[in-house]
Amino acid sequence: MATKQFAAIFDMDGTMVDNTPYHFKSWQAIYKKYGKGDITSETYKSQISGVPIIDTLRGLFSDADEDRLQALLKEKESLYKEFYGPYVSAVNGLENLLIELKDSGVKLAMASSATIDDIDFILSHVPVRQYFDVIIDGNRVSKGKPNPQIFLKAAADLGIAPADCVVFEDSIAGIKAANAAEMKVVGVTTGHPSANLQPSNLTIKDFTELDPQKLAKLFE
Repeated sequence: MATKQFAAIFDMDGTMVDNTPYHFKSWQAIYKKYGKGDITSETYKSQISGVPIIDTLRGLFSDADEDRLQALLKEKESLYKEFYGPYVSAVNGLENLLIELKDSGVKLAMASSATIDDIDFILSHVPVRQYFDVIIDGNRVSKGKPNPQIFLKAAADLGIAPADCVVFEDSIAGIKAANAAEMKVVGVTTGHPSANLQPSNLTIKDFTELDPQKLAKLFE
């Protein structure tokens, strides 16, 4: 039994599923099609990963109206689903950890910048929806990561103080958001080396390295 009463908040893309290479590939296709130049993996990971897609599109297509932006968003998402669909799988140990946390009475939230459609796509392949008390998608907040709004909203919906939450994140924008929310942070090294995911309380390769007791120790 976990001694400390805490809540766990999971980012989705790159954290619950290692889909970063497929998001990158779909952005490459968009950049190429619309003559936006080349996009490097470094640019993607440091500036686009973890940020709401619509925010990136607004910057990229500054003269586009809302209808055009929504059409571009749909196009980007459908490319990503086409690329990633055959390969969707959870990061190793995810479901076991969710079950152990649930059994220990830990409240669980998913807080993702992704659209509902994108979340449904992942959860149709990785059936873990039943473990989460709360799911916050990008449309539920007005400010994207690195703003802490999405994590603070998840804590509020769970009825848990931010200081009693631990966030799982793989992106630099997400780590910044979790730190700004003054929550504990576990960095998942799917897209970045541990050194880039700082300050974190802990960094892990996958969820097999964790159990409720180890997470409860972060709050001691």
